[in-house]
Amino acid sequence: MITQKVTALVPMKAHSERVPNKNTRPLAGKPACHWVLETLESCTEIDEVIVNTDSTEIAELVQDFGKVKVLMRPEYLCGDEVSIQPLIEYDLKHATNEVILQTHSTNPCISSKTITRAIQRFLKQDDFDSVMTVTPIKQRFYFVDGKPVNHDPNHLIQTQKLEPLYHENSCFYIFTKEMNALRQNRLGSNPLFFEMDPLEAADIDEWEDFYWAEYLLNRKKEK
Repeated sequence: MITQKVTALVPMKAHSERVPNKNTRPLAGKPACHWVLETLESCTEIDEVIVNTDSTEIAELVQDFGKVKVLMRPEYLCGDEVSIQPLIEYDLKHATNEVILQTHSTNPCISSKTITRAIQRFLKQDDFDSVMTVTPIKQRFYFVDGKPVNHDPNHLIQTQKLEPLYHENSCFYIFTKEMNALRQNRLGSNPLFFEMDPLEAADIDEWEDFYWAEYLLNRKKEK
């Protein structure tokens, strides 16, 4: 049985242009950021959760979670133009474990079962240097110039028989400190594609995403 522990990174900033306050906004009965934190708390493989934030409100909202360590962002990491890699690099300096899972509070439907399966797959293999969650899509796509991407318009087949394209859904990534230092990114050179159920991969980016996630979470509570 694999017992190696994992540190989870969850960046949360105060400002959000398209869905204001989306990390703290009530979602299906609780602050939106609580959903993913509760999932991470229930994963036995994860013994540390680093919340990197520029918001004292967010810091107060998450401080009661037992595995959570809050890092207030230094000034040079604040602002909408800061990419994810500098945040990861800052967090890794404070992470206890070598194996890292990075996720977002805007993916509230992820289950602990899915996270556990992904961690176990990563730890049991040596061929891939990271895990990237993906959603397989079987639909007809075209480039902007009209050329088909994944099908032949002259020989149409049922969409369910198409070779899938894989959407990087950004639900979570798994990697090591060593790989991130070497490659300066969370994907490495050879990521393992970990397929997720499209419903579980719901991501809050626009208002319609927020309403969809709320519907899914309310259905989950009813069950």
